[in-house]
Amino acid sequence: MLRKLYDWVIAYSSKPSAPWALGIVAFAESSIFPVPPDVLQVPMTLARPEKAWQYALIATICSVLGGLVGYAIGALLYDSLGLWLINLYGYGQKVEVFREAYAHYGHWVILLKGLTPIPYKLVTITSGFANYNLFWFIVLSVITRGLRFFILAAILHRYGPAARTFIEKRLGLVTLGMLAIVILGFVVAIYAF
Repeated sequence: MLRKLYDWVIAYSSKPSAPWALGIVAFAESSIFPVPPDVLQVPMTLARPEKAWQYALIATICSVLGGLVGYAIGALLYDSLGLWLINLYGYGQKVEVFREAYAHYGHWVILLKGLTPIPYKLVTITSGFANYNLFWFIVLSVITRGLRFFILAAILHRYGPAARTFIEKRLGLVTLGMLAIVILGFVVAIYAF
């Protein structure tokens, strides 16, 4: 089944709607969706390495726009949707500690957590809840999300054929590793503060 899904994503990458799917996943991941855009960006870039930079740009722009939705959820809907999402990811008990960290280290929180596998939606929602400066939130989100997606694009562009061969020979192991990174991100988010 995993091989069929991988083959489908690789085949889907050549379709005109593939960049739209990447954009939708990147947008949703920054506010409500648990799946990171990397799961589409990696196979899409492996299938079409000449589009690595385009895919990174799409993921960056859509992630930042989705981050603004997450910020709005935190700022305007925290008591309903925001709190529910924070609790869903197991972070409800630590929101006040996170808000205090924002008061002292807001720039660093966004920069560091935006690059890591820690769910970015926690950063966006908490940024709104903590009333973090919107201008700096946007600037730092562009920097951190851009770095994340463009570094991935550079690695895949440079080592794409070798990476594709490695992934295709060890698809189960690579998938398990990516799943472990996502789970680690959630665990770190829960226990970081």
